Amino acid sequence: MKKAFFFALFILFATTTARAEVRLWPVPEGEPVSDIWSLEVNGEPAGVLTARTADPPFEKYDFGGEYGFVSLDADEPVVLKFREKTGVSLDDLTVRPLSLGLTPTKNADGSFELKIDKPCQISVEPNGRKNPILVFVNPLEKDVPDANAPNVRYFGPGVHNPEGGKISLKSNETLYLAPGAVVRCGVEVNGENVRICGRGVIDSNPWKWREGPTGHVVSMFGSKNVSLEGVIIRGASHWTVVPVNCDGVFIDNIKICGGRVQNDDGINPCNSRNVRVVNTFIRSDDDCMALKGLNLEYGNCEDIAVENCVFWCDRARTVLMGHESRAPYMRRITFKNIDIIRSQARNFLLEPGERMILEDVVFDGIRFETGPQNALNPEELAKKVDSSGLRFDVDTANRENWLFVGRPVVNQYMQIKEPGHIKNVVIRNISVVGPTSYAGFLFSGSDEAHRTDGLTIENVEAFGKKIGPGAPTIHLGDFLDNVEVK
Repeated sequence: MKKAFFFALFILFATTTARAEVRLWPVPEGEPVSDIWSLEVNGEPAGVLTARTADPPFEKYDFGGEYGFVSLDADEPVVLKFREKTGVSLDDLTVRPLSLGLTPTKNADGSFELKIDKPCQISVEPNGRKNPILVFVNPLEKDVPDANAPNVRYFGPGVHNPEGGKISLKSNETLYLAPGAVVRCGVEVNGENVRICGRGVIDSNPWKWREGPTGHVVSMFGSKNVSLEGVIIRGASHWTVVPVNCDGVFIDNIKICGGRVQNDDGINPCNSRNVRVVNTFIRSDDDCMALKGLNLEYGNCEDIAVENCVFWCDRARTVLMGHESRAPYMRRITFKNIDIIRSQARNFLLEPGERMILEDVVFDGIRFETGPQNALNPEELAKKVDSSGLRFDVDTANRENWLFVGRPVVNQYMQIKEPGHIKNVVIRNISVVGPTSYAGFLFSGSDEAHRTDGLTIENVEAFGKKIGPGAPTIHLGDFLDNVEVK
């Protein structure tokens, strides 16, 4: 890596009207920038920051190594020009999510250009997941708090090291990270009407696995009406954003650049209600999202809506519901318009236990992109389809590239050794593209007292083919009622 200082303030350019502008961030002195990537935005240089993967003791995992990221604001189209500085060919450059249909063009000098017409979060990959660059194009920032206003903790451009590495927020307080701010800290929220916002970076890189200054990078406990908007969170040392026993949490346009350690779950609503996550990018080693009920006294996990998000999971499940299920109910949950651009094995895993009822769950418009790690040749695929009688073995189901697995279970995370219940799950408008993989569905109950009741699977397309009733990759087990596949 090398260190550079780009820009003392925002660079504002392309201001052909009073409203049309593009904003690039300053890179503070002392903050490493990428030795792998350079990027120009509408002809202006942008500093490419870096994120790590597989810190010790996790070197055995090959997550592709260091990657770069750039964040900018724009309310007009932008042209990105990429250069790879180590000599890797860009001839097979891929831009994910594929659903955006973005195709870079090659210049005579070996660089590539890409036009972006609207806010998005993309991964630009010359060689799979090895050393990509992430580009976050945000809408223009609004409602920027006054640095001198009461109850505002304001961090301007530069690298900041708050005392003890901890920022504690109480009722009616705002934490603002300006563009170009890198704040090495964890954040704790205990109160009502709290806002965390900006375009800066909450940086957890300095701390070893599970040794951060706060229980999670952003911990919210017993709080109401909390918003987390716009910021980047880098290098979580444990779970990243965790509302526990909260009511009214709004998460919009945050970017989680993880993969540095195990157990760096992206967003984990635990015993929380009225949580909305939108326009958010998550890269993590562990679950991108995990809905849990950590404590029976904290109440239900319910009314959770996740929309317009991009998920990248390096090792574990992409989305988990039900482990550590100490809550009477987990219910009224929606995932809509989601791109899963990289996943390792299981994608959506619904496994309630400890008597919890998991009900009224909707997955609508989920787009899966498989990669080489998921690929199966025709002979391997045929063997897995033909051996459908083995699909209900726990270890097998945990290893395969399942799209959805739903069944009440008892596992090592549970205190009450009794399965839960699943009721009313709808899965619709699903697509799978990329190298051919197993791409299976598995649903069952546990026993007569712990059944799965109510399952609809409709409009599924995998590798260009419609998947419907009788498909060999849709496995429906025992103790399962009211199922419709269409």
